[in-house]
Amino acid sequence: MRGLPDSLAVLRERDYRLLFSGYAASLLGDGMVSVALAFAVLHLGGSASEVGLVFAARTLALVACLLAGGVVADRVSRRSVMVAADLARLFSQGVLALLLVTGEAHIWMIAVLTAITGAATGFFNPASTGLLPLVVKPEQLQQANGLRSTTQAVGEILGPAIAGLLVVAASPGWALAIDAATFAISAAFLSGIHVPPGESMPKNRFLADLRGGWSAFTERTWVWSSVLAFSITNAAWGAWSALGPVIAERHLGGAAAWGSVLAAMGAGGVVGGMAAIRARPRRPLMVVVPTAMVFALPLALLASHASVPLLACSTFLAGVSLMYGNSIWESTLQRHIPPESLSRVSAYDWFGSLVFQPLGLALWGPIAGWIGIDTALWIAFAVWTTVILAMFAVPDIRRVTDDDRAASPVPEPAVQP
Repeated sequence: MRGLPDSLAVLRERDYRLLFSGYAASLLGDGMVSVALAFAVLHLGGSASEVGLVFAARTLALVACLLAGGVVADRVSRRSVMVAADLARLFSQGVLALLLVTGEAHIWMIAVLTAITGAATGFFNPASTGLLPLVVKPEQLQQANGLRSTTQAVGEILGPAIAGLLVVAASPGWALAIDAATFAISAAFLSGIHVPPGESMPKNRFLADLRGGWSAFTERTWVWSSVLAFSITNAAWGAWSALGPVIAERHLGGAAAWGSVLAAMGAGGVVGGMAAIRARPRRPLMVVVPTAMVFALPLALLASHASVPLLACSTFLAGVSLMYGNSIWESTLQRHIPPESLSRVSAYDWFGSLVFQPLGLALWGPIAGWIGIDTALWIAFAVWTTVILAMFAVPDIRRVTDDDRAASPVPEPAVQP
């Protein structure tokens, strides 16, 4: 690993290499899920509303478990929480794949098993954010997050493309079987990470720890105001997830075409993630907000009945902005939030960002049935644009600077009896 360029120096760290390898495996599978789940429902005769409800079941379960996941991750071994979550997702995705391949699946089964996957992810995500500063140096956080974003983007290129081909050639179940296998690989890599034991966390009551995380979250205006904006825009993005596959099935050529549109977003994400590896903006949130603005473009083009190539260009740009902005946002949280409360603040971040998304996923189908798909997409675009523009009016967002007050890594708390 000595020949690595300075921009990839974080890969010289053994524990980060294991963490990164687990990410790489599971993120490839994750890239396949959006295509596989949508067309699994459609192939069973489901409607746009039922596609939205399945995605809503996953997100609702994730949101319901995030706050508990944040408290657990700050009290016990974050690595162990992540391994347990991976094993739970191996089970749920494996059973779902088996049901689909054997022709025994029903839409309600897809919703239930997808909800189990979402619940496990609700524990995994806060633990993941909190674990990273324990295995890399503060000055390597942006590199580490940039590499993760790049890997996620690669998964979003290969995942949808592979899933689209498998849906056409075989069944969505095979795509989900691969996703299940990636969780087993991720758990194996995570199990090898060495996190030094440290002092035990105070034995507070669960609700006291939850309130402590809320205080750390709300005392920073730039955190809660950004998360509020993201919660609304993610609800608006539900129109893309619920209505996009329907338009693809009717007008764009089906699963393969939709997979290529999503794969273009992954290609843009590779560019954005690689750029983020070297990024260190002085005012990070004044970079994050404009990137969020670009991400609304695919909604407008989908509403305009744009061609597949034009849609793919817009999702490419959206992918660049998403991975670049997300990487900077993660690093900003990890630098400014005390390590002992980072997983709980991350949980509130995830919770707030996603809390309205299940509602959006469930409602955009009925809304489109009432006012038309195109009008629903234009409304979603207008909501997104208005909310992001409003973020510029928040003084605290403009004031946050990368002043090197990076939180120092602390030993991971020992498991409580």
